[in-house]
Amino acid sequence: MAHRYKVREIAQQAGLSEATVDRVLHQRPGVRENTVAEVNQAIADLDKQRAQLRLNGRRYLVDVVMQTPRRFSDAFRAAVEAELPAFAPAMLRARFHLWESGSADQMVDTLDRIRGSHGVVLKAQDEPEVAEVVDRLVRSGVPVVTYATDVPASARCAYVGIDNHGAGVTAAYLVQQWLADDRSDVLITLSRTVFRGEGEREVGFRSGLRNSGRTIVEVSESDGIDATNERLVLEALEAHPEVRAVYSVGGGNTATVAAFDTLGRDCRVFVAHDLDADNRRLLREGRISAVLHNDLRADARLALRLILQERGALPVEPVRPVPIQVITPYNIPSQG
Repeated sequence: MAHRYKVREIAQQAGLSEATVDRVLHQRPGVRENTVAEVNQAIADLDKQRAQLRLNGRRYLVDVVMQTPRRFSDAFRAAVEAELPAFAPAMLRARFHLWESGSADQMVDTLDRIRGSHGVVLKAQDEPEVAEVVDRLVRSGVPVVTYATDVPASARCAYVGIDNHGAGVTAAYLVQQWLADDRSDVLITLSRTVFRGEGEREVGFRSGLRNSGRTIVEVSESDGIDATNERLVLEALEAHPEVRAVYSVGGGNTATVAAFDTLGRDCRVFVAHDLDADNRRLLREGRISAVLHNDLRADARLALRLILQERGALPVEPVRPVPIQVITPYNIPSQG
């Protein structure tokens, strides 16, 4: 069968005869499994070497555009900056456009003003006008990878992040296990309902608690900003005295803890997302029970790789779902 490398090249890389390689490529009988593995490894090695040659001396500029609380953008920025050197011999640079709260119009304006970019990593509202500006970028030759929350109706090339619905179901399972026979109601906090990822987490959480008999009290539109979130949570707790559990979808957890303290209320279980500096501290202090976490450096590496794949600089590899890690006070990973 036809192959992207000459038989002679593969044979030289594998240290096998050309006849043996030819038998493997044509799937002829009488070839040992370890010989097939050696040929496949040789092809993979040639792919890597070809990618290195394509990357050698190339310069790429990637834009990271995110509306998100600063504690999360700081963590993701550090992850991106740590991963940039891993793409040597190419030289990757990143520009960051980060803000905590704003409208879809602000997102559209920011994306429309991007010039000279080789790709965009995007955390944005799932709104029609955002999908349209993503389409404009892609038509102009700039690939877009959505991160943490998707804009699926757009021409983005890929989504990187956890299965948000599955994360919500996981949170419901943990809450149920911790509460057991306690008939507590549950508070769910979201930063803003226009983020598709948060909505998927909420739907998963509600489905996981269906038929539990628990009332789910929702707080949203805080943008995950502590001052706003604390006020909204205080109002919700005062109106719902049976709330003794929290699922935090959108952050602002220091503020949520403070609201419980202000009222002298006990929180039996608190499940949150993202292992940022606030959540690390709250975990160690025993103020939150568990964090649903994914490796931000692995996310950044995958997002950057997908952009380079779209530009033809790296071979295409399948995108695998980002695994969810359940972090407790006893298995907090080291930073780095």
